Amino acid sequence: MPGRERVMRMSVEQPLWRALAAYRVLTMLYAIGLFATAYDRFARPWLALAYYGVLSVWTLATLPKVRNAASCTRRFLAADLTIALVGILLTPVADAHERVVDGGPTLPSIWTAGSVLAFAVKGGWRWAGFASTAVAAANLVERGSPARDTVHNVILVWVASIAIGYVVEVARASERTLARALEIEAATRERERLARDIHDSVLQVLAMVQRRGAVIGGEAAELGRLAGEQEVALRTLVSGGLVPLARRSQDTAGDTVVAAVAEPDDPAGPVDLRALLAPYAGARVSLAEPGAPVPLPPAAARELAAAVGAALDNVRRHAGEGARAWILVEDEPGEIVVTVRDDGPGIPEGRLAQAEGEGRLGVALSIRGRLRDLGGSAELISVPGQGTEVELKVPKDAAQAWGKAEKR
Repeated sequence: MPGRERVMRMSVEQPLWRALAAYRVLTMLYAIGLFATAYDRFARPWLALAYYGVLSVWTLATLPKVRNAASCTRRFLAADLTIALVGILLTPVADAHERVVDGGPTLPSIWTAGSVLAFAVKGGWRWAGFASTAVAAANLVERGSPARDTVHNVILVWVASIAIGYVVEVARASERTLARALEIEAATRERERLARDIHDSVLQVLAMVQRRGAVIGGEAAELGRLAGEQEVALRTLVSGGLVPLARRSQDTAGDTVVAAVAEPDDPAGPVDLRALLAPYAGARVSLAEPGAPVPLPPAAARELAAAVGAALDNVRRHAGEGARAWILVEDEPGEIVVTVRDDGPGIPEGRLAQAEGEGRLGVALSIRGRLRDLGGSAELISVPGQGTEVELKVPKDAAQAWGKAEKR
């Protein structure tokens, strides 16, 4: 996001880039001052003068390049490091041999560290390690032998640049975390504002339509029921819950089915069972679920949700449209348990066996068959006059194995 990126650049990197620009100018003046004080001791002062002319023009002309990370391109960094390395390697040619052997300063002197620090601020500790290694190699070539002071300076630049690069990376990660937290906080505040507005308008209208429809009856009752379902769905959405993925309603007056389906693409990893059960919640179906996701392989989750849907179909078909149902989802350590309970008249004893004999296999195939394929079980408990309860149990290891088999 542009705003988030702008906050990061201003809070972490911008002061570093400003300091680096000032460091480059000051160290350029320092290197020229060192040359001016030892001008008569140079073997080829004209060569040093030419190099300092190039160094001055380059440093001043490229100040906009070290303004921020975007303008500090890789091409600029490569050219900047090349100028530093060339100055180090030209030192034995321009300066007297005795001064080089005695450990005299190189032509760019400490200006070289600014080039290495640009790598560190731009790319982190890995880029800093690359640049400082190149400078170390050039210094060793310039001296001809690994003298003590040379090794000391090389190690100092190496450690300092890598440390700064690492600190920059940590600061960037912290800023990203902070920016993300601020985004979440802002989104939460906006959701709360929208929830208040919707509660004061849309939800109240839907609730009124539901109540008036129930009083008027007839087609208005069906309209009221649909309004009640949409009120539940909208309330779930604005409260930050799961968004129903599908909705299926029947118009009894026109004998038509209205369906709004938004099925997600089949994911590669586990899916949250709660998202598949959320569409079943409505004015007469209550859904109680854990606060955390209930992950299952996609195929296993769909089969379990289909079994729940079959149980609810039986409630509507046999207990009537006015019956209420409750879905309870439990995520146990070793298994997933989904219970569907209703307040209907219950199932008379022997009725299921009779239906099976008549060829109506809704419970046998749509519910028990699905759970048997998943390696689970379906237990149906019904007491006449006290409703029906269907308990679906799926062991997690069996669901995982079944999901892998389905993929193959």
